[in-house]
Amino acid sequence: MQKPADDTGKIARSAGTVSIAVMCSRLLGLVREQVFAVMFGAGYAFDAFVVAFRIPNLLRDLFGEGALSAAFVAVFSDYDATKGEKATWRLANNVLVFFAVLLSLLTLLGIFFSDPLVRLLVEADFESVPGKVELTRLLTVIMFPFLVFISLSSVVMGVLNTKGRFFIPALASSFFNLGSIVGGVALALLLPRFGYPAIVGMAAGTLIGGLLQLGMQLPTLFRAGFSFKPALDLTDPGLKRIFRLMVPAIIGLAPLQINVLVNTYFASSLEQGSLSWLNYAFRLFWFPVGVFGVALSTATMPVISRYAALKDLKSIRETFSSSLTMTFCLTIPASAGLIILAEPIIRLIFQYGKFDAYSTLKTSEALIFYAIGLFSYSAVKIMVPVFYALDDTRFPVIGSFLTMAVNVLVIYLTVGTMQHKALAFSISCAMTVNFCFLSTALFRKLSGFPLLYIFVGFLKVMAATVAMGCWLLAVNAGMNSLFPEGRFWDFFILGVSIVSSGLVYGLMLVWLKLQEATLLWGEIRLRLAGSF
Repeated sequence: MQKPADDTGKIARSAGTVSIAVMCSRLLGLVREQVFAVMFGAGYAFDAFVVAFRIPNLLRDLFGEGALSAAFVAVFSDYDATKGEKATWRLANNVLVFFAVLLSLLTLLGIFFSDPLVRLLVEADFESVPGKVELTRLLTVIMFPFLVFISLSSVVMGVLNTKGRFFIPALASSFFNLGSIVGGVALALLLPRFGYPAIVGMAAGTLIGGLLQLGMQLPTLFRAGFSFKPALDLTDPGLKRIFRLMVPAIIGLAPLQINVLVNTYFASSLEQGSLSWLNYAFRLFWFPVGVFGVALSTATMPVISRYAALKDLKSIRETFSSSLTMTFCLTIPASAGLIILAEPIIRLIFQYGKFDAYSTLKTSEALIFYAIGLFSYSAVKIMVPVFYALDDTRFPVIGSFLTMAVNVLVIYLTVGTMQHKALAFSISCAMTVNFCFLSTALFRKLSGFPLLYIFVGFLKVMAATVAMGCWLLAVNAGMNSLFPEGRFWDFFILGVSIVSSGLVYGLMLVWLKLQEATLLWGEIRLRLAGSF
């Protein structure tokens, strides 16, 4: 049977580094969501913010961190491996200048057409609330420049990842959350004195955070050897190749963003607060996706891109199978934990101020259905860059359209009975179908990969997860019967439940001898030890 790929240790080390940085960011992100929950609850103002932020954030996913990041890393890695340092840095300069101009023009168009964009996203029930559309349009205008800052930040991140620097780029989003919290809260307290709603201050804080996320990476970029030399060469072969990869990638990502629009539209027609409940739940769902899925994708992408440039399919197969096994190892138990502990986690994190027990119940329902698709969501983030590295975007495009069809079909069949839960369930179903489709396509593209090795790893992870889940249910039920209600005891019970179940899961994997888990834990432990 295959052993872990030679680069598994390197990927585990890089993923461990990224995971620690991303965890800092996600924790600050949860603090940011707590601020929203305490100050605005789940209703009028936050619903407007969710819709307004969704527009530039959708374009960021479409043009910036999605298509641009994947295409840029594939081309930049090739240049770094084969073209030499001078050509590589020239490409980076050209890409930064070109996309700064392009995204600035797109931002101006978005601001000009903000009113029809908002009305396109929401249903009549949303528009019937006096002033809600006008507030959403104002927030959209304020936050649209976020697209420029965050997209350029993703280019800089791609450069640094290719150069083997993972920690600072992964930590950069912590500064986004920090700027959003500090700047947003300060302005939210100040602006009502001048007649503006407090939520406008949080929108301005989003801009501050985006600027900080870009700016804090620049010192590391210059230390890596980059020197800013403004250049705009539309005939550059590297830029053309990035566009050639981006266009089908954008087409492929478009259905996923249409899913976001579809879900936003349906949520705006449901009970007021549905947009907020889904947003809070998705933020919690995104925590393990970021810490595990994004970390592994970030660490794997440069390695696979390098092997693709060298036409080494054997190493790509081995690296991918090990990365997929690590994804099993991290996301399946996280999914089980979120399903079992959804309500106590949300109650402890969000149930303060204007966020009441009813909002906790509705948000936990959404989180459970999001958690079903956690593994598929994370695995797709690893698989899609493999296609980009192999210069083949057909299958991600087909998979995205398949995802859109499944999402709409599931919503149509279930929204009448499941209400807002249907929108979370539809995403999980759609991503699971996409994972199955891309797995089949990649198996053919790579002329096979070690299915037995992956299947044995999956069975070991499932066995350990079942043991962990049984332990978690027993411990949580037992401790809730022993200790009184209260914030302190909620925190204590949740902490003991999570830590003890994590130990049970880890011991099971050691007993079952899952090698990727042993490597991953060793690298994370070394990183943690080096931090103190």
